[in-house]
Amino acid sequence: MPKTHSVDLNCDMGESFGAWTLGHDAALLPFITSANIACGFHAGDPAVMKATVRAALRHNVAIGAHPGLPDLVGFGRRNMDISAEEAFDMTVYQLGALAAVTRAEGGQLHHLKPHGALYNMAATNAALAEAIAEAVYKVQPELTLYGLAGSELTKAGEKIGLRTAHEVFADRTYQANGTLTQRRQPDALITNAEVAIAQVLRMMQAGQVRTRQGTDVAIRADTVCLHGDGAHALEFAQRLHAALRQAGVLLQAGPAANAQ
Repeated sequence: MPKTHSVDLNCDMGESFGAWTLGHDAALLPFITSANIACGFHAGDPAVMKATVRAALRHNVAIGAHPGLPDLVGFGRRNMDISAEEAFDMTVYQLGALAAVTRAEGGQLHHLKPHGALYNMAATNAALAEAIAEAVYKVQPELTLYGLAGSELTKAGEKIGLRTAHEVFADRTYQANGTLTQRRQPDALITNAEVAIAQVLRMMQAGQVRTRQGTDVAIRADTVCLHGDGAHALEFAQRLHAALRQAGVLLQAGPAANAQ
């Protein structure tokens, strides 16, 4: 696989709610190229959505809808037994909400990336993946669909005619089938910054990732996810940003970015 010369750095944002604050959004924005903004189901509220959109526009960061399952208590990370039709409806509803907020602030959406359990379910469930892709296509077909690299979601997006971005994770471990290690497992997260940065560079330059089973699997890295809610999130974002630039990688969100 050829060496990647450009990549998008994305981060989940706007996940505060009411009186509760989560994440380091303002500090992280200078080090990313696209933001996935919560749409109210798993986190976020109208005021938080507006403030996050405004901040992203100020930093020329591409804006994406980040729809999740309707589970505020579980932060959208618990699986729910939903139908494909429900996945379609949830996606349309949340995409519409953030699109309206973004338009009111003078910007436009760039992408959509499902959140948490919805993301992981759509990675392996073709029916859910197709429903999400169809929702994006019917509402705003010019958007880019972000999904786990090589997953059912990226396949569904490509099949229906959407731009797709194959996503990799800096601080997550992988299984032999190319999926992420489930968060409830003790080895799901990579806490050593050097190990995480080395994993990103290898995924981009060699097109491979080492799995927890000790094997290498092929992987495509169009966009790299940074988690913004960890204790050392800002420091890691700064270090990864610097390492990529030092390696000669151009950081950009790709086509159809925000217009102000």
